[in-house]
Amino acid sequence: MKDELLKAMPEFGQVRDPALREKTIQVWLEAMKEAGWTFDDLGRMPFTLLIEKTTVNLIEHTRAVTRCSLAIADVLEAEYKGRIALSRDILLSGALLHDVGKMFEYKMRDGRFVKSEAGEMLRHPVSGAAFAYKFGLPQEVVHIIAAHSKEGDGLRRTVEAIIVNHADFVNFDVLKR
Repeated sequence: MKDELLKAMPEFGQVRDPALREKTIQVWLEAMKEAGWTFDDLGRMPFTLLIEKTTVNLIEHTRAVTRCSLAIADVLEAEYKGRIALSRDILLSGALLHDVGKMFEYKMRDGRFVKSEAGEMLRHPVSGAAFAYKFGLPQEVVHIIAAHSKEGDGLRRTVEAIIVNHADFVNFDVLKR
């Protein structure tokens, strides 16, 4: 299953710290296992239930947000040399895991993806952050997951969390049009 994940989402390989990379991969794999999803399911799972009939799945969205986050970081680092500090590994791990909680937020009913009972109680930023915390991800990564959506409004976001938040909403907003 790990090989399938790495093939579907090669961005995991860009996390330079081997321990962080393995924990990030482990969280994805364990979330799939615990929630009972297969790669085929994730290939059909919409990245959001808020856009009716979206054709963008969770894996495509996660890759797009991760790649947008890296592009934003590249521009910020190039333009503001030495004036901002960010960790690319933390950014990558947080972007790759930002929607991992959707595996708990959704379920299949009558061949359709719908909100699960757990998803009615805790949206994906909360369940995803809790799940990542359970596997020992750094607090900075847990923060990105928890703060990437409206649940993070009012928090003082880290630079990495700001980037993932905006990359996520850019992707969502252009697709909902």
